[in-house]
Amino acid sequence: MKLRLVSFCLALTLVAAGAPSPVTAQDEKTTWDGLHLEKSSRSQRVYLLPGADFRPYTKVMLDPTEVAFRKDWVRDYNRDTRDLGRRIGKDDVDRVTKEASTGFGDIFTDEYQQAGFQVVQAPGPDVLRIRTGVIDLAVNAPDMKSANRTYSASWEAGEATLVIEARDSQTGALLGRALDRRLAGDSMPYLRNSVTNKADFKSLFRKWAKLSVDGLKRLQAQSPVNIARK
Repeated sequence: MKLRLVSFCLALTLVAAGAPSPVTAQDEKTTWDGLHLEKSSRSQRVYLLPGADFRPYTKVMLDPTEVAFRKDWVRDYNRDTRDLGRRIGKDDVDRVTKEASTGFGDIFTDEYQQAGFQVVQAPGPDVLRIRTGVIDLAVNAPDMKSANRTYSASWEAGEATLVIEARDSQTGALLGRALDRRLAGDSMPYLRNSVTNKADFKSLFRKWAKLSVDGLKRLQAQSPVNIARK
């Protein structure tokens, strides 16, 4: 169902509304839909199915990435923007979410192919289905509607949380789920606009894709998954 993954995981982040990192909503949760907590940090959670075997999967099927802005981000941004020409409308949000979804999917496809995994469109016994969502998205100095290019100084381009699920493509069995929250372009103060923001988020998406590929390879090397109960 469209937006099911994002809606479910976004609801989890709202449990920790006002906290420095929404991923902290999972602080006390050591099991989730039959998965067990394997890795936990301030910004990252990894849950795996005990006994899951990732070795048979030589191909991946990538679902379209679902994208959702942080709750009230548009309202808050427009409230603080005096220039009416720079306020964000529904068309801006729709365009950005579509661009983010397409760009994310292209980057993931590229990284998996480079790592030797075949990207396919149909289920199979050797196909791992990967669902992704970029949620709680916030962009600094988006500059979406200004007729002239303007810049704003900011330490980072924005932030977001990646949600990723791995399932057997034939049975739909849930094998793993992870959440990872990161800043985009946080290396130095920078004069930012939509162009520089896009480059920084593209870099973040590339980092997430590499982490996903490396994670799958690690799970294949360690399969079947053995998780001590926490």
